[in-house]
Amino acid sequence: MSEERATRQKLLTEAELAEELQVPTRTIRYWRESGTGPTPLKMGKHTRYRASDIDAWLDGLSEAPKASKAS
Repeated sequence: MSEERATRQKLLTEAELAEELQVPTRTIRYWRESGTGPTPLKMGKHTRYRASDIDAWLDGLSEAPKASKAS
């Protein structure tokens, strides 16, 4: 069982995630409520985020296409 614990990911709080992404905690809550952020884990009244879910969400983001200049 100790091997399982060693390989288990750390779960981040909303505050830790906000600090890591350099955005306000309110933004993290907005993303959660609107379903646009990383997948949250609900444990009773507590919300946590897996590093793998955060990475997958970040990988899915893309920059808006730049407008091409008409010649």
